[in-house]
Amino acid sequence: MSKKAITYSEAMAEIELILRKIEQEELDVDDLSEKVKRVATLIKMCKEKLHNTQEEVDLVLKEME
Repeated sequence: MSKKAITYSEAMAEIELILRKIEQEELDVDDLSEKVKRVATLIKMCKEKLHNTQEEVDLVLKEME
């Protein structure tokens, strides 16, 4: 059973939620490491999505020339 791919907007919302919890000290020390790893994973996913989108836009623009 595969998970639905997370969208850029969903990843950003989750990052913001985790960061808010960290800033407001709502996270237990035991959960902090796990959440920081999750944020790192989400950031990597977002960077990949942005890179892929940039490549697609560049290709479309090049085809228009």
